[in-house]
Amino acid sequence: MTSEAELISGCLLHDRVAQRLLYDLYKKAMYTLAYRITGDFDDANDVLQDAFLEVFKYLSQFRGEASLGAWIRQIVIRKATKKKKIIAWQNLDDSPVEIIDWGQNEINVNHLETAILALADGFRTIFVLAEIEGYTHREIATMLGISEGTSKSQLFHAKRKLRIMLTSKQ
Repeated sequence: MTSEAELISGCLLHDRVAQRLLYDLYKKAMYTLAYRITGDFDDANDVLQDAFLEVFKYLSQFRGEASLGAWIRQIVIRKATKKKKIIAWQNLDDSPVEIIDWGQNEINVNHLETAILALADGFRTIFVLAEIEGYTHREIATMLGISEGTSKSQLFHAKRKLRIMLTSKQ
């Protein structure tokens, strides 16, 4: 097994084998992330391709302050959000919504994934970054160029919409 440092060194020397190993190491996780943000298979493939082109172009600037995977994840997130042009966040309606307690109900994973993908782009992006990827609201705000309050609000409304979708279809 090649170490991360050896892999990076090989890629910096334009070693195609090292580049392929790096790509193979991260492609599945990064594609999944791109798909969860874009909600579209073709867009996720485009994001993955664009992200890895950027990874190889700027790998010499990787400072090692975080893991290589975290650095690549940041590139994928930036490319995916740009792909969906998530600049104008969703307008939030103020209509009251009945929130139903899920209690002990089991939720089918496929049903949950479908519901997440059905969220509006802004809601889905924040939900994926916060709840699936584990980023803080401060980190999300920095990544997306929004306020922490917007991140918190989008997550609240994403969860509310998911709760409605998941409880109404059971």
